[in-house]
Amino acid sequence: MEFKRALNRLNKDVWAIVSAIYIVAICCIAVFAYQLAPDSTRFANQMRLSIHSKPPGFTCQILTIPRDVILEDMNFFSGTNNANEEIPVEEIRWSEGEISFKRFGNATDYFETIPFTQFPNGTQREDVEQLYIQKKQFLLGTDKYGRDLLSRLIIGSRISISIGFVAVFISLLVGVFLGAIAGFYGGLMDKLIMWFINVMWSIPTLLMVIAITLALGRGFWQVFVAVGLTMWVEVARLVRGLVKSTKEEVYVQAGTVLGFSKARLLVYHILPMTLAPLIVISAANFASAILMESGLSFLGIGAQPPMPSWGGMVKDHFRYLLLGKPYLAILPGLAIMSLVLAFMTLGNSLRDALDVRR
Repeated sequence: MEFKRALNRLNKDVWAIVSAIYIVAICCIAVFAYQLAPDSTRFANQMRLSIHSKPPGFTCQILTIPRDVILEDMNFFSGTNNANEEIPVEEIRWSEGEISFKRFGNATDYFETIPFTQFPNGTQREDVEQLYIQKKQFLLGTDKYGRDLLSRLIIGSRISISIGFVAVFISLLVGVFLGAIAGFYGGLMDKLIMWFINVMWSIPTLLMVIAITLALGRGFWQVFVAVGLTMWVEVARLVRGLVKSTKEEVYVQAGTVLGFSKARLLVYHILPMTLAPLIVISAANFASAILMESGLSFLGIGAQPPMPSWGGMVKDHFRYLLLGKPYLAILPGLAIMSLVLAFMTLGNSLRDALDVRR
């Protein structure tokens, strides 16, 4: 009954519904990133330096030259490994058994020539035109390395969503365990755990994350663990207080009189009462984890290149704010801001909806 009331309150909050839909949409984009991204190569790292920093909507012809070693390892989660060379071209000329092209951005009239034998056996002009020359449009332009910015944004969403889930999971695992033991058993156990919590609380979070990251090494999973190990303190304090007050309730004392074990009372009768507050704090921690990962990537100790990260994309292009192409830094910045705002809005709405005093 209480759950239905909370759900009804939540349904009346338009911003909560919009935030939830946006979060679900970003999660779906993260899961199907390589199917949605125009550049499905691994990490969307197909560089074309001659068309770097092009504006949104930029279009050009791309000539694909196959190499002797072709790796077409298409994977749902990791994209395609492709050894082919993609060359942006301005002009193409045809001759008997050869194709001549002028590279994009070449100020001279120099044309490079490639024989049809460079392509698979039996390839003719019609085959080259259909299979190896295509017109590509970059909806959000290209970054400073000539990579498709939209693809990098789409695949970069995986980092933000993943860091949120992993960090919240680790913080709940550690925080609920320590907080429940401290609140339920009290005494010396409570004092020791609270001393440890206070010590962790006194250390600046960002410095702690940087220290753990440097100790574990810079990389993808190291950041996840580092962020998760610094977010459990708030969870532990919250769970400790809730368990300490709930264990004094009459129904818990009645369970003790009936001979229920302490483990059963804690797991089946006390911890479920902490579920609503934990949902709220998890939403806030999700947003904090995204911000923290973005900050670490901006500092260069988060996800390492060429893996796309929204914070790393801001780091790569923040100088372009003053060079007439601010969108290169603003677009990933807006992505971070909108996702964090959605989680914070949803968390505040959940707090109001799950408030039993209303």
